Amino acid sequence: MTTESAYWHEDAACRSADPDELFADNTAQNRAKAICTGCRVRTDCLVEALDNRVEWGVWGGMTERERRALLRRKPHVASWRQVLERAQREHEPPRAS
Repeated sequence: MTTESAYWHEDAACRSADPDELFADNTAQNRAKAICTGCRVRTDCLVEALDNRVEWGVWGGMTERERRALLRRKPHVASWRQVLERAQREHEPPRAS
């Protein structure tokens, strides 16, 4: 799940990455998105970008173009945390009993 910490960025997989990698364009964005794969604060990062309408860079594994498309599809979402956490729960494999 997420840490819901104001300091989530301290646990981010990209914390030591070159910022130029995270704010790249075109094919270099795929390398930036790969950094996000498996990051434990990925949801926190994406919530930050969506709630604050961050226009540049890869955040939470999504490019600015992907985030804009999502925001256009769901313009009435006030807080993305619940939406993203609900989607995570729906896509988690069932736990063994």
